[in-house]
Amino acid sequence: MTTTLFDAASLTRLWTGAIWTEGPLWIPDAGRVRFSDIPNHRIIDVDPESGGARIVTDHSEYTNARTFTPSGELLECSHGRRRVERVVDQSTYQTEAVIAAYRGRRLNSPNDIIADSRGLIWFTDPAYGIDADTREGYPGEQEYGGCFVFRCDLASGQLDAVITTMVRPNGLAFSPDESRLYVSDTGHAPGAEAHGEILVFDLEDGEPVGGTRFAKVDEGASDGIKVDASGRVWSSAGDGVYVFSPEGALIEKLPLPERVSNLCFGGADGRDLFITATSSLYAVRVNV
Repeated sequence: MTTTLFDAASLTRLWTGAIWTEGPLWIPDAGRVRFSDIPNHRIIDVDPESGGARIVTDHSEYTNARTFTPSGELLECSHGRRRVERVVDQSTYQTEAVIAAYRGRRLNSPNDIIADSRGLIWFTDPAYGIDADTREGYPGEQEYGGCFVFRCDLASGQLDAVITTMVRPNGLAFSPDESRLYVSDTGHAPGAEAHGEILVFDLEDGEPVGGTRFAKVDEGASDGIKVDASGRVWSSAGDGVYVFSPEGALIEKLPLPERVSNLCFGGADGRDLFITATSSLYAVRVNV
């Protein structure tokens, strides 16, 4: 397979020393990539130019993914506190609850999160942070009885369960025009149809419709996913990073020596791909 999207020679391990890395996000103002080491309660910033790392907090309560809203607020998913929260003080890393319950019942363990152009918040809520054998939270009960994809209007507080048919919804991303929503399902329930695939939903008046198989990786499962400006879907996998065309065909694969959990675009020109993979953070230049 000829590489055209990845500058594979530039692949670099920027940092290592975690148990399980997740939730990378480029922080433009700082020129750093931020990610979580979930089992160690740590959030870490790395400067890709110098390789210098800074522990942002070592009491994160099993924080997973994060995103910026269109207005610039930083939101994160807390497994330990079973909520979506807002970072209100970067110096002390103080947070406050934004979304903590659905119809009076606690969320499971919010996992991945994105914001659309209208400012609505979309997040997945599998149960990895409350499983009996979890190392990513505290064992607990599924109080509302499922693992849903939610959408929230922060202005009004309206929270809607918009996808309720997936086993363990995980990563999620929009197409560039927000006409499609991609959601990875890392569920492996006995007899379930989901086996680490990516589903695609058409968005009709903002409501997800359908839910057909879009793509599936060869090794492991699609966890975190991102979409580039041309509509290609970039997916984590057990053996690296996969890139799929907007039609779901595999275009390229970048092998990595560790299981990949998530990825994000960043850097000064947006052409650095940052990859969280088991114990490490990697970076590679991309030609998009």
